[in-house]
Amino acid sequence: IGPTHDDITSACIAKAFGRKLIRHPDAEKLLLAHYKPEDVTEARMKMADVPEDSILLDNPVSRAPGFQVDNVFVLPGVPRIMQAMFDLFKHRLTGGAEMLSKSIASYTPEGKIAARLTALQDEHPALEIGSYPFSRDGKHGSTIVIRGTDAADIADAAEKLRAIMRDLGNEPQEVDL
Repeated sequence: IGPTHDDITSACIAKAFGRKLIRHPDAEKLLLAHYKPEDVTEARMKMADVPEDSILLDNPVSRAPGFQVDNVFVLPGVPRIMQAMFDLFKHRLTGGAEMLSKSIASYTPEGKIAARLTALQDEHPALEIGSYPFSRDGKHGSTIVIRGTDAADIADAAEKLRAIMRDLGNEPQEVDL
């Protein structure tokens, strides 16, 4: 939800919900009050454009608001700003089981582990298993992230994943994300 030409988040959310993209008057006022007149640009004012009938989300750091459309909360990608904004409305989020995750990396390239990951996913349909490739010091590997709401299911899948990685000749490493 930034000012650059390539940030199409607001427009895409509007399209996804079948709403018009509008310049929200309250968001516009916030931005005009925040910036010196000589620093007001159309690019900065773009941050006041939100889908029609959005609820604005306060931004205590840089003033450019986020917004909510139905059950979707749209925040900036800068971690410090996103966290400050999230802290202001997280009490409004209700329901749902806590999402848990386990991340394990090894120098096992995706192409080498892909078929076994598919089989592991088939064994654990309630989990989401994602592969994220990396290259370090000229060596290729993958970080595998297992997500779900059942800690025992995640632990079982993680143990099987570690065995797969070892079977493919690579030592698994726990990763904190």
